[in-house]
Amino acid sequence: MFPMLTLLSMFYYICLRRRCRSGSRGEALGSRRAVELGQRAALPVTVEVEQYAKEVLDFSSHYGSENSMSYTMWNLAGVPNVYPSSGDFTQTAVFRTYGRWWEQCASATAPFRRTPRSFHSRDYLELAFEEPVYPTAVEVLETYHPGAIVRILACSLNPFSQNLPVDIRWEVLWADEPTKAPSPHARQFSPTIRPINFSTNLLRLEVNSSVLEYYTEMDAVILRGVRERPILALYKMPIIDMSDLSDSEEELSESGALCCRPAARHNLGNGYFDKLPYELIQLIVSHLTVPDLCRLAQTCKLLQQHCYDPLQYVQLSLQPYWPRLGDAALAHLQPRCTLLQRINMSWTGNRGAVTTTGFCSFIRACGTSLVCLKLSCCHFLNEASLEVVAQTCAGLRELDLSSCDRLHPQAFSHIAKLARLHRLVLYRTKIEQTAMLSILTFCTELRHLNLGSCVMLEDYDVVVSMLSVRCRGLLSLDLWRCRNVSERGVAELVAGCSLLEELDLGWCSSLHSSTGCFQLLARGLPRLRKLFLTANRTVCDADLEQLSASCPGLEHLDILGTRMVSPAALRKLLRSCPRLRLLDVSFCSQIDTRTMQELTSLYPAISIKKSFTQ
Repeated sequence: MFPMLTLLSMFYYICLRRRCRSGSRGEALGSRRAVELGQRAALPVTVEVEQYAKEVLDFSSHYGSENSMSYTMWNLAGVPNVYPSSGDFTQTAVFRTYGRWWEQCASATAPFRRTPRSFHSRDYLELAFEEPVYPTAVEVLETYHPGAIVRILACSLNPFSQNLPVDIRWEVLWADEPTKAPSPHARQFSPTIRPINFSTNLLRLEVNSSVLEYYTEMDAVILRGVRERPILALYKMPIIDMSDLSDSEEELSESGALCCRPAARHNLGNGYFDKLPYELIQLIVSHLTVPDLCRLAQTCKLLQQHCYDPLQYVQLSLQPYWPRLGDAALAHLQPRCTLLQRINMSWTGNRGAVTTTGFCSFIRACGTSLVCLKLSCCHFLNEASLEVVAQTCAGLRELDLSSCDRLHPQAFSHIAKLARLHRLVLYRTKIEQTAMLSILTFCTELRHLNLGSCVMLEDYDVVVSMLSVRCRGLLSLDLWRCRNVSERGVAELVAGCSLLEELDLGWCSSLHSSTGCFQLLARGLPRLRKLFLTANRTVCDADLEQLSASCPGLEHLDILGTRMVSPAALRKLLRSCPRLRLLDVSFCSQIDTRTMQELTSLYPAISIKKSFTQ
């Protein structure tokens, strides 16, 4: 019976192949072979369209500010500004971090278990193009330290259409592991992409800069494609791998994303598994990713019991599955997450995939034991969502709302009810002064606070003053691009938060060395391990000498852009801080190439950075 079915299947497949090969001359002219031979003049349906990005729709982070164009993701819209030139240019798009330095800081969080090895993405950006096409190529013009792109995806949604489709699909065009290019110079990156069966004008680039030596910079993205679906796609047959007859991760997603269906088979026995201790099987199962756990639950009742055990869901990272996570998946996971303590839902639920009702239902059912909640770039969040989090998750210690830039300012007031918070990340949010002061009044156990690029805060001195009074155990503070903090705020911070190990004052242009604020900071914070004074042109030798004398445990220092630091002051700093591992002196006019070569040879264990512009 079965051999006969196999022969019939093979015969049917051969007939279709012959039908494809013996098509009309018009079909042959539409084939990929004809295109490769350059016969495009006879193929009006395969005329290739080339277009640059029209608009940047969304992104997870950028080096620039919210009210400027320098180093922002918005520079990726339109034609190139810099390419083919190489180097550090303000007209390019730059992400917030690079390398592994941020993972080594006091503010770094513990990684989540069960993250798939194939998921490498750390940042992303989404680009809209004028015209939907069937992609034939994607080209990224990288101008500095290329190699960060790890995945390119296409979406079936037209972002300019008023009619949203019921089913929004994301397909991977290309994916790879993070790599460091042989040279930091500009290149045109054009990987071989997979064909898809829908037209698209919405691309998503995901990046991982952890292996790069410095910030990666991109100038433009080109989408090439044809307006009509390639004719060969009508005859394309799936390649069947006889060694893999199980459901793929994509098939599971189409039938309910991360849903676990009941086991369909009723085996008489479970072999040697019956003889293994319950705890040992639990340990084995704990190494599986969430989709694999869902697959395994369908094999037999014994393994289904293990896969449904709430102990397998004490911590859960759903970020790798953002393209297919929706209300249905959350509802299916809900009965198994009764002991949930840590969850990462970053990047998930956008464009209607997760609703307020679905999220709130999940939090009410599973959030009572939560201590860590990551919601970075979750644009479905609203005031009702945060109110439910505040009411349900009384013991929450970590909350990440970074780049939730569409969240209404009033919503942040509910965070003040989370009095046990230790870590709060509000990078690129629209939190306002009143809500921030309320949070600091009641959340006195804060240890790590990120207020980078919070442009709606009116007076950072007032915020820092409250922080120094209410949160004396603070270990890390990020005030990246907080332009109105002054020497008064620094003085109060030093007086109240003497345990600080990490302080980011990058691009805080209202601070001036002549007031003595940096020397006061060095004297008052002897436990500093990381200090960023990026783009403050007033940092001088006296400031570095005070750091050398008072902060021997310093590991990361960024003084990019200062004109007042001499080679002698740098040498003294390097001698006095034996734990120093990162020193950025880019655009420091007194530090020339010869000095860089000397310091690099004397201190090979220290990564000394100095960017260039060609």
